[in-house]
Amino acid sequence: MDVNFTSKEQKKSVDQSILLCCKFFISEARNIGTLDAIERAARSNLETVIVNKFYDRAYNRTRYTLVSYVLHDCTGSAIYSPLHQTVVAMAEAAFNTINLELHDGTHPRLGAVDDIVFHPLALGSLDEAAWLAKAVAADIGNRFNVPVFLYGAAHPTGKELDTLRRELGYFRPNFMGNKWAGWTMPDILPQTPDEGPIVVSRAKGISMIGARPWVALYNIPILSTDVSATRRIARKVSARGGGLPTVQTLGLVHGEDSTEIACMLLEPNQIGADRVQNRVEMLAAQEGLDVEKGYFTDFSPEMVIQEYMNLISANRS
Repeated sequence: MDVNFTSKEQKKSVDQSILLCCKFFISEARNIGTLDAIERAARSNLETVIVNKFYDRAYNRTRYTLVSYVLHDCTGSAIYSPLHQTVVAMAEAAFNTINLELHDGTHPRLGAVDDIVFHPLALGSLDEAAWLAKAVAADIGNRFNVPVFLYGAAHPTGKELDTLRRELGYFRPNFMGNKWAGWTMPDILPQTPDEGPIVVSRAKGISMIGARPWVALYNIPILSTDVSATRRIARKVSARGGGLPTVQTLGLVHGEDSTEIACMLLEPNQIGADRVQNRVEMLAAQEGLDVEKGYFTDFSPEMVIQEYMNLISANRS
């Protein structure tokens, strides 16, 4: 639904305690012109703020973290968020400037706009995040003819992202055993997407769009080029491999002289980075490998909210 507000009406109506965060992942980190185009699109609406950006040239992948508010009708139903038009504009810029057939990197991906996830912040709700994810998915699927698969609270049965990725073959490298290059799937998809066509543009690929509670992303460098050993450690750390509950991991090549374990901490207040770091160090020692201190690729939810408030105040002054 398109809702138009004058600046005066909007400022009266906005409750800055009801917020949503979008993490927007694209398959590009090396082309400055592409990143500039996407960032210009993101800044076209001053009611949406980029609070953080993380890019990795080895992975050839960039993530933008954006925040804005949600407006409701008289019944309390969500009807508008500036994030909607901003994220669709960013997707359009990405599809216009990224050709997945020419892309390569050491991180898995299936689309030029690979993943878009919405998180509730402050007093925002998961239902509101799911509402926005489904609205954005419909626009991206229909406007840009891109197959979109939903996950988490946006999916009818709550299918999780890692399940969807396994079904789509996301984790299987197709180049040199540890890289992803070009389009990696059949032109006609083996399963029907939630939005958009079943036939894929090789330049655009597919997009996965979801909603879920906050996830912390934490990467741990391994001082070795032995990606097989890194993958063994990653699996033993993960819940799927019998390791730490609510932890998902991926062992990846990272540059010419090291590897890395990329971790998704699904409940970071329960199983945090320190426990993951300690487990990796213990398992790496058994392999005879050295480990560096890991790093978060994004702010905490509290820091995201604070940065948003600072930036939105600056934009309005």
